Amino acid sequence: MPASITWIALPKIARPKRVADAKRTAPAVITRIRALAPTHTDEQIASCLNAEGFRSGSGGTFSTSKVEWIRYVYHIKNGCPRGPAACPTGQRGDGRYSARAAATLLNVTVSTIADWCQSGKLDGVQAVPHGPRWVVLPPELITTLRKPQPQHWGRHK
Repeated sequence: MPASITWIALPKIARPKRVADAKRTAPAVITRIRALAPTHTDEQIASCLNAEGFRSGSGGTFSTSKVEWIRYVYHIKNGCPRGPAACPTGQRGDGRYSARAAATLLNVTVSTIADWCQSGKLDGVQAVPHGPRWVVLPPELITTLRKPQPQHWGRHK
């Protein structure tokens, strides 16, 4: 006579997370980046996330390139780009003007803007040497520094 088979119920074992799911950026981080992106550079966003204790999907700290990648993947627009070509109006989300836009607004040359930034007359930032310069121009400073338009008189015959 054959022996009867007895089935034993085994406990369920949780499957490990897929690597992509385990390293996915937390939704809270994405929400925070969306909130900061209109008025902060990627470098500033990385600093804020690190200061607030957020960690990347791999568990490390945030860098500028990680923030750039997250913005790219989640289609988050950057309101404060490094290059002026990305700002058609010449003004970023944080209110800074490109050196060219500031020069046009003040009726001076771009080299004058650079000189004023170096002397401390203007608050300008430059992320890398020889890179684009971004300048803060409050309305009262615009009225103070604006040069009058040169008048071109027609030639009389």
